[in-house]
Amino acid sequence: MQQNGKSRTILVAGGAGFVGSHLCDALLARGERVLCVDSFITGSAANVRPLANHVGFRLIEIDICDLRNVDEPLDQIYNLACAASPPQYQADPVHTMMTCVAGTGNLLALAEEHNAAFLQASTSEVYGDPAEHPQREDYRGNVSCTGPRACYDEGKRAAEALCFDLLRAGRVDARVARIFNTYGPRMQPHDGRIISNLLVQAISGDPLTIYGSGEQTRSFCFVSDLIAGLMALMNVEPNPQHPVNLGNPGEFTINQLAEMVVAIVPGATQIVYRPLPQDDPQRRRPDIARAKDLLVWEPKIALADGLRQTAAWFVATLGDKQVPGKRRSLMKAKAVGATTSVGI
Repeated sequence: MQQNGKSRTILVAGGAGFVGSHLCDALLARGERVLCVDSFITGSAANVRPLANHVGFRLIEIDICDLRNVDEPLDQIYNLACAASPPQYQADPVHTMMTCVAGTGNLLALAEEHNAAFLQASTSEVYGDPAEHPQREDYRGNVSCTGPRACYDEGKRAAEALCFDLLRAGRVDARVARIFNTYGPRMQPHDGRIISNLLVQAISGDPLTIYGSGEQTRSFCFVSDLIAGLMALMNVEPNPQHPVNLGNPGEFTINQLAEMVVAIVPGATQIVYRPLPQDDPQRRRPDIARAKDLLVWEPKIALADGLRQTAAWFVATLGDKQVPGKRRSLMKAKAVGATTSVGI
């Protein structure tokens, strides 16, 4: 997309990550110029290696906590720079908090300096273990501010506060997306998220691990649907002035998810149960009425179809050593013909 006859320059912080790399792809496909900023603490060089020779792509390896300036004009900034799965963000909770607060502050300062629109990737974790269901943007949440997830939950809440303070002051055109569980190709096999856990275990021939009773619920959004929502939020006019939930409102128990994985992956049958981690939410489902109204957006990829695509990607990524040959060939066959549908 061009602005005043020229391509826009867009900085994507966390651009080598799971979601960030898909965003880089989508922006380049629209004719934008992309500056990918990543520390590679959780991002992967493999995610952006295919873009290395793209004329519109530039990689800047730096932690956003240390980023102070960029040597060219910027039109937009997407902040997706933070570990997003509990094992990753709890590995260094202080750094997680500082990424959310100091890092976001640095990027907002860049946005103000360059008069660039800014989009903050926040999270459904700001709702904590919600007492309201489904979760609307005006729900203030039920978050433990001292528990093991607080570095991420409270860090993202603080980042939102920075965005809206600068928006109210007229200093930055800031937008906030509250992202619900997202999945798809390029997830890290061992990042600790439920979909990657179950698919990798099933493909590798290991028992599927469920924490708690498995009756807790989540809503899963395929990555391409999320990317469409993020880009719509960044470019909608006027600024919504409020957070916008982005997620798939289809709600599934973890037991149902495991049953779908068993149906997709040949030979996967055994399920084992382990204790539920502290502060793990019992129910999670977005109310996306605001996104539908303001962005004319809703997800299109059904969970079963998205799981097939994600499983096929894991089969190709894990390689021969971890995936038995018969199971690998069956998985590739099952991946063919996956369809899409509106909502799930």
